[in-house]
Amino acid sequence: MKIGNQQLKDFVLDAGIIDRTKLESAFLEAESKKIFLGDLLLEQKVVGDTELRKVYAYILGFPFIDLVKESVSADVLQIIPEVIAKKYNIVAFQKSGSELKVAMINPEDLQTIDFIRKKTGLKIVPCLTTPESIKTVLKQYERSLKAEFGDIIDKNLEVVAEDVQQADDDLEKVAQGLPIIRIVDTLLKHAILQSASDIHIEPEEKDVRVRYRIDGILHDAMTLPKPAMAGIVARIKVLSNLKLDEHRLPQDGRFKIQSDEYKISFRVSILPVFDGEKIVMRLLDETSKGLTLEKIGLMGRSLEIVHREIKRPNGMVLVTGPTGSGKTTTLYTAMDILNTAEVNISTVEDPVEYRMPRVNQTQVNSKIGMTFAAGLRSLLRQDPDIIMVGEIRDSETMEIALHAAMTGHLVLSTIHTNSAAGAIPRLLDMGAEPFLVASTVNVIIAQRLVRRLCAECRKEYSLTEKEVKTLEATFKMEEILEYLKKTELLKGKISAKDTWSSLKFFHNKGCEQCGGEGYKGRAGIYEVLPISEEIKKLITQSSAADVLEHQAKDEGMSTMVEDGFVKAVQGITSIEEILRVSKE
Repeated sequence: MKIGNQQLKDFVLDAGIIDRTKLESAFLEAESKKIFLGDLLLEQKVVGDTELRKVYAYILGFPFIDLVKESVSADVLQIIPEVIAKKYNIVAFQKSGSELKVAMINPEDLQTIDFIRKKTGLKIVPCLTTPESIKTVLKQYERSLKAEFGDIIDKNLEVVAEDVQQADDDLEKVAQGLPIIRIVDTLLKHAILQSASDIHIEPEEKDVRVRYRIDGILHDAMTLPKPAMAGIVARIKVLSNLKLDEHRLPQDGRFKIQSDEYKISFRVSILPVFDGEKIVMRLLDETSKGLTLEKIGLMGRSLEIVHREIKRPNGMVLVTGPTGSGKTTTLYTAMDILNTAEVNISTVEDPVEYRMPRVNQTQVNSKIGMTFAAGLRSLLRQDPDIIMVGEIRDSETMEIALHAAMTGHLVLSTIHTNSAAGAIPRLLDMGAEPFLVASTVNVIIAQRLVRRLCAECRKEYSLTEKEVKTLEATFKMEEILEYLKKTELLKGKISAKDTWSSLKFFHNKGCEQCGGEGYKGRAGIYEVLPISEEIKKLITQSSAADVLEHQAKDEGMSTMVEDGFVKAVQGITSIEEILRVSKE
């Protein structure tokens, strides 16, 4: 909001809400530090946020509204979808005829107002409010969704249970019935609004547990009565085009949900368990295009190396890490960069995660002999420039991939090891010739995913001596501190005199924006090992992983833990997150 310090000072003085002496002192300090007077007054606690915003509203000529103790009707609230309300800090609170009153933190944001006007077709009346008001109303979305879910369950469950008993042989009829459609749709909507990556529907002895994985951590979402399970399973099987009468064998399928706000692909896995069939659905957001290596967390030297190595015409790029560490996302991001009209990109995957235009994607199906090795062998006859192999699982796939990389193709793949250096002995254990590995592998990227701290509520702190000693049991703290002091990534944030106790880190606190967790979204921490001439010599000598890692560090490689600590100093993540993901 464009309010000058002098203008604000004059109006605050007129309003008589602050002592003149205190105001003059704050004004001079704000001018000398070139900061906004309003922020300084709040920091010094000489004025409350609500009082100050009333002054802003008066200066700007907007009505002021305080919604902290107000309850907005669900019909009005839902005019602006929760995803948009959270993103733009705007909520609808009153509708009369074709006029919609909206509360905003910045009512001068004409772009957002115009966007809402086009979306709703209503005349928008912007009002200024406090961040606290926005948080209060955003809470009401959750309540209305939970209430909606509860109502749907209560209204439809008896009907579903009755339908299941009556139509034991006709599960398709139950799956197509309106009550079960409502229950499943609401369950999926609930997951999408919470940005879940997976939905787990688990039958137990007396009820059904539903859990959502949000930012890599599983959370209990709800407990449903047992009679709902048969209908839910049937509905999801119908959506995924699976066999309704098959209850003894695992089944895999997929389906899509599309609306104005999102386009989500669901990858479905159904597994028979003791109390029925367990469903796990992976949510893949098909609208989140334009990922870059920078956005996924690569920085500095590591970023430069990866950009350089993926643009080479041949050789192998390997990504390593445990399941769920974002390896596939890294490969897809690299493919997105390389995906131009001049090249032919072909993949062999299990399963195909995202659909990419101009990329020929093949699904592994071991039941009919379509293994990674068989698919890769056929791909080489398809005149590819770039090949992506979902995973190197066996010696046959590894051998074909290495030979493809040696004969003029760029091969991207993943392998399960804990560190970048550990990938080399793993390939040698699979039977690869050391000279072949040395001459074909371009770069190895090891990674983990850490949760991003919520920028709205993260809390600054410094490590105590006791905390440093505890960390020393897990990490080489002296080495890490030396690395932090010399890295270009922290220039201006750290000096040669700094110690662990003088450095600033951030804790998760929790607010409405992040659902009380203190974290929102995820970022990668990486170690990138380029295969230099010295490392090639060590590979041909079948050197151990720690020897390779030592040489790579001498050549400037930062470890995953060091990269994690850089991101902790930058306020991207917390030390607790680095501990969590680096346990192995």
